Amino acid sequence: MNETTLALFAFVPLVLAGVLLIGFRMAAKTAMPIVFMVTALIGLLAWDMAFSRILASTFQGLILTVAILWIIFGAILLLNTLKHSGGITAIRKGFSGISPDRRVQAIIVAWLFGCFIEGASGFGTPAAVAAPLLVALGFPALAAVVVGMMIQSTPVSFGAVGTPIVVGVTGGLDRGGITEALETGGYTWMEYFRLIAGEVAVIHGIVGVLMPLIMVVIMVRFFGANRSWKEGLSITPFALFAGVAFVVPYMLAGVLLGPEFPSMIGAMVGLAIVVPAARRGFLIPKDTWDFPESTSWPDEWIGKLELKMDDIAGKAPISTFMGWLPYVLLAVFLVASRVIEPLKSALTSFAFGWNDILGEGIGGSIQPLYLPGGILLAVVLVTAVLHRMKLGELKAAFSDSSKTILGAGFVLIFTIPMVRILINSGVNGSDLVSMPVAMARFVADGVGGVYPFFAPMVGALGAFIAGSNTVSNLMLSDFQFNVANQLGVSTAFMVALQAVGAAAGNMIAIHNVVAASATVGLLGREGTTIRKTILPTIYYLVATGLIALIGFYVIGISDPLMRALSG
Repeated sequence: MNETTLALFAFVPLVLAGVLLIGFRMAAKTAMPIVFMVTALIGLLAWDMAFSRILASTFQGLILTVAILWIIFGAILLLNTLKHSGGITAIRKGFSGISPDRRVQAIIVAWLFGCFIEGASGFGTPAAVAAPLLVALGFPALAAVVVGMMIQSTPVSFGAVGTPIVVGVTGGLDRGGITEALETGGYTWMEYFRLIAGEVAVIHGIVGVLMPLIMVVIMVRFFGANRSWKEGLSITPFALFAGVAFVVPYMLAGVLLGPEFPSMIGAMVGLAIVVPAARRGFLIPKDTWDFPESTSWPDEWIGKLELKMDDIAGKAPISTFMGWLPYVLLAVFLVASRVIEPLKSALTSFAFGWNDILGEGIGGSIQPLYLPGGILLAVVLVTAVLHRMKLGELKAAFSDSSKTILGAGFVLIFTIPMVRILINSGVNGSDLVSMPVAMARFVADGVGGVYPFFAPMVGALGAFIAGSNTVSNLMLSDFQFNVANQLGVSTAFMVALQAVGAAAGNMIAIHNVVAASATVGLLGREGTTIRKTILPTIYYLVATGLIALIGFYVIGISDPLMRALSG
């Protein structure tokens, strides 16, 4: 087979996933097993991979799946623990009375608090938490979902304590091959990985500073009595202030601390600055904006559920400070586990996995105590004591979280092994390049130097199909890496563009829209939401694409791998 035919075969798994999920509207739990089987057959028949290598790649993917599910479980468990302890109710009450202006409420509750929830939990939880919170404050259900979906942008790359980067990018790249190339030039994988995380943070910071303003403008335009862009733009000074208050600490955390902390630290610092400022009326316009009278709301604005956000029956009220304390402890524990060397060594010393699986030279391992899942579980246990939870309440939180994890787990069991087959396909009986390299050569030859502009859109398409930034990074990071190699530009920056685009794609990811809509009784109106959130998605992708062209061809961004290879 010629190179073009091989490249087309390599694209089949990604195209098939899109056709089944979007074209046939097939559930991911049905589509991904099919895609996995097709990928394995292509590896065996078209790529001449040994059956043992297909099987070894599958086992490697399953090990990685366990690591991801461990993090997801911990993140969701902490959120459910706070729900059952009364912590979420306490946090909600802390937002009451800040400002009667709905634009200010949207920025503080949806953007800043939502970004924090994304950093701590990820996986669609911010919209699912923020949407009912906004409805409880008096927002129309549809407006709450639209605003909630726009949270799924800037903070997403560092959601669930950095999972899309820590697991998605690491698992999506050929770490062994990259490390070997880096070491020839005197560099390490960690330096390269931290460079990617820092570049993701900077790109997001530049583009995301306008997101609070865009969120408010779209809300006012589509849900205001006057359908006015101007009424949204009148809060520009305060919206930009809130944007800067979030993105500056966010970028610093991404560059200096790594991928686990940016969204949480940016949101915590932003809330600490913006909430007191809002109480004092700083930069808030004199006109107070509100939705029209609820009696005049169209039916499509109103959810079918009557939301009750009252205190949990029989529970003594928890203070706002105690409600927030578990998240503060999470940030402290995570930082300590990463920067205090004796603690880090102790946590990383406990690991299990499988090296040289089936003699194929590939392996995988899990560090359950060092991974964010272990830290999250420790915070849950401390929270149970601090909030004086009963054993039954803690059991209920575990039960709720286990149900959530079962659905995600079944899909990932097939998705991640599929990705590992693609990545490991470079070792075969016909001396062919790996499938991502074949795809990259095809794209680089066809599009050429303008490809970087479209790189974020590729990442967004992956997130739209998979409903996850992490899965998009797993599927496409190696593809983006190899396109950069073919074009002779920075591989780290191209992978960063992938991660940013995949984050933006979450604003229109059907899975996330359904999850948010379900919390306020709006199932069946996902198309209405997506038609509104497509606008900020286009902004995000075009702005990121322009940054890509400037970064590559004006600034001339390089990275250690390029220097190692050229040296």
